[in-house]
Amino acid sequence: MAIEGERAAFRVNDGWAIGKGNHVSQDVQEGADPAFIDQLCSECGKPLRIPVQFEGQFGTCRHCGATILAEHASRLRKPVIIAPQSTRLLSLDVLRGFDMFWIIGTDSLCEALEKASGGEAAPGLIKGVAHQLKHVPWKGFVFYDLIFPLFVFIVGMSAVFSLNKIIERDGKVGAFKRIARRAASLFLIGVLYDVIDCLYSGGMKEVLDENLICGVLQRIALCYLITGTLLCLLELRGLIVTFVVLLAGYWAALSFIPAPGESQVVFERGRNIIHYIDQTYLPYHGTDPESLMTTFGAICSCLLGAFTAFLIRESGWDEREQAKWFLIGGLAMVILGYLWGIQIPIIKRLWTPSYIFVAGGYSLMLLGLFIWVVDVQEWQSWTAPFLWIGANSMAVYLFGNFVRPAEWLTVLSGGHSVGAGAEAFLALLRVGLAVGFVYFLHKKEIYIRV
Repeated sequence: MAIEGERAAFRVNDGWAIGKGNHVSQDVQEGADPAFIDQLCSECGKPLRIPVQFEGQFGTCRHCGATILAEHASRLRKPVIIAPQSTRLLSLDVLRGFDMFWIIGTDSLCEALEKASGGEAAPGLIKGVAHQLKHVPWKGFVFYDLIFPLFVFIVGMSAVFSLNKIIERDGKVGAFKRIARRAASLFLIGVLYDVIDCLYSGGMKEVLDENLICGVLQRIALCYLITGTLLCLLELRGLIVTFVVLLAGYWAALSFIPAPGESQVVFERGRNIIHYIDQTYLPYHGTDPESLMTTFGAICSCLLGAFTAFLIRESGWDEREQAKWFLIGGLAMVILGYLWGIQIPIIKRLWTPSYIFVAGGYSLMLLGLFIWVVDVQEWQSWTAPFLWIGANSMAVYLFGNFVRPAEWLTVLSGGHSVGAGAEAFLALLRVGLAVGFVYFLHKKEIYIRV
């Protein structure tokens, strides 16, 4: 039995109420204007307007299908607001923090430990981990090549959840304004990040030589701008069609159009059609990994995250089913990606279609694993540092780029490099400072959003 009304979203279960010993039989007369209890669904966070006679009863959210309890209202028509405590979002926050953890100095720490342990003669475990935290030169895939597309994937997921709330509250015009502001902010922060990075590596000359419109945050800004706009304009079917057209078009361009001057299609750096376009036409004018043409592949990765969020919201799967199907689906995507790699190589710097599938599959598998560990098994004692990082991902990303004890010591010592052991200690200090920084923000309840 459905209760319809202004912002109605609560459905009383037919038959025996879940978790209660009484049969729900109240009816709302047609045309009546009953008092309502306003609350948020504890699962999906969407607003519910529940007729007051159902307070204390169990029912079903019409948005996500979750069974929820209509809270008791101390006064009629007084809003009862429950902060959304979605375990799904907990998994997502932990996964975001896990992803960020590897780029706030942990990569440098592993490299320094490898050096301090003898370089090529380092123990197998240290050498293996350090290898996984270095990008492959061109073709291939290691763990470090997953960090960026995983974050893009998470951006796509988060966009579905956040924009849905904004559209409900402010309409599509408000959503478009939010998308534009956030994309512009991310882009400008990305420019600032790259300026700081260049100052550390080569001074002002490096800043002047750098193409500052290319960068990690700049790419995330573009992916969010395009994906967010598509989410506001298209239904799910239109989004799927857009994804297929983008992926197929990008694959066809790489596979069948040789760059001018080449007798056949090649995928080598600077000799493929993607790099030819980037080198020939402004504003990118180069072969930067975050150049213009490769952004189309990154948008596909962002849309994969959006499709995953739709599955969470619309499928009706509980956490156990989500974990199972995400692990199975992710594994299938990884296998397809490696098979596709026989025809078109897995190349992160070109964001090739095979790379999109391999990275998207691993991202989906990691999400399934985190849902199973955090939500299903409720093994959550280890999650706190990752939650701190995930809740302030932008702040810790900038902090990790600015706070570099090893570089500071090199400057203070007149340009003399530090020893391998000291470098490892300073890298560990850098990671510790970053985690301590987000812990401080967490304790002060400061959450820096863009």
